[in-house]
Amino acid sequence: MGVQREQHYGEDVLVTRKGAVSARKGQMGIIPGSMGAKSYIVRGLGNEESFCSCSHGAGRVMSRNEAKKRFTVSDQKRATAHVECRKDSDVIDEIPMAYKDIDAVMAAQSSLVEIVHTLRQVVCVKG
Repeated sequence: MGVQREQHYGEDVLVTRKGAVSARKGQMGIIPGSMGAKSYIVRGLGNEESFCSCSHGAGRVMSRNEAKKRFTVSDQKRATAHVECRKDSDVIDEIPMAYKDIDAVMAAQSSLVEIVHTLRQVVCVKG
């Protein structure tokens, strides 16, 4: 996470984006889903109310520890059957169900970015 000097509302400010990326008007970016979900290539819309930002991914709905307690390797295998990826106890915390629905996240930020391409998950490299 870096700090960027930007101008917003007529003032020079320092901006840090945790969980977000720059989405200035026309700026291209990628918003990845979980290891079992699609990802998006987007073009920023330059929404000033968001400081020209958008989310950088789906975001978690549960902690890593909660996911490890709640899910099994069998759950991981079922959730990622269509993806070539690790399917072992060391990546249970990355199970798709530990993340928000990427389609809902994208719908919620339709005023921040325009979807240019939708990518289907084929391979995911973790750890």
